Amino acid sequence: MRIFLTGATGVIGRRVLPMLMGTGHDVSAIGRSPAKRAELERLGARAVEVDLFDPERVRSAIAKHDVVINLATHLPTSSGRMLLPGAWRENDRVRKVASRILADAAAGTGAGWLIQESFAPVYADGGDAWIDESWPLRPARYNRTVLDAEHSAQRFTARGGTGVVLRFGLFYGPDAFQVQDLMKMIQRGRAPVFGEEGYVSSISHDDAATAVVAALGVGSGAYNVVDNEPLPRREWVDSLAAALGVPPPRVIPRWISRLGGSLTELLARSQRISNRKLRHASGWAPRYPSVREGWRAVIEELESRA
Repeated sequence: MRIFLTGATGVIGRRVLPMLMGTGHDVSAIGRSPAKRAELERLGARAVEVDLFDPERVRSAIAKHDVVINLATHLPTSSGRMLLPGAWRENDRVRKVASRILADAAAGTGAGWLIQESFAPVYADGGDAWIDESWPLRPARYNRTVLDAEHSAQRFTARGGTGVVLRFGLFYGPDAFQVQDLMKMIQRGRAPVFGEEGYVSSISHDDAATAVVAALGVGSGAYNVVDNEPLPRREWVDSLAAALGVPPPRVIPRWISRLGGSLTELLARSQRISNRKLRHASGWAPRYPSVREGWRAVIEELESRA
């Protein structure tokens, strides 16, 4: 198939691209700089330069493609900035405006499939219950545009295509600055999580990429992309501490989350999210069943680079 890929040089996209190429797909991928376009060409993709906020150029670039995979994001550049609502404005614009332009262009040029990235930890607090795709969504003020991105995929489906939404869990991997910041804090004896109870649902960068490729064969709708076993917060941070060979860290009392507004309230929710729908629809399974195995792989990779 001819596939148009956005976000091809991001942490997920740069893993997805060689998988698509390796299975014989003809891939066009966006590169925002000459260096990035040269790297995409080296990998065998057709590198294109296009402004995602220009409807005519997007429509022209997407023409004659069978599939559009939208992994485009614009995340804050540090863990500290992630706590500032204003730092998410450009990401909001990508999700609200660019996603709509891409979906409309895909529908208007005859593409049959659209895969749209989304974010799983915007579900309402589930306590100890398993959360599936029918659970109520309750994004915080700073990430309401998750719903806009999902609506774009739904618009595509309404126009006769197969619109797939992938709700990713909390990403982790050796090339995530958030993970490296977290490791440094835990080595100092503290963890930036609220309380010991409540579940965290994660997904490694590698497993997220295999899920994107697996989603090429599923029907329209939303799918959770998380590992098999979400862990309670205490076990989530303690498993990383154990992998680092340091004592369990102190965590932030959960009641403090009520003082920080919608963002900290979201971070304190219990999110025991199920990946059953995607596994059954596609046969996909994560390489790392939980972060217990994933943390060790991350540390081994970082140590091999040192």
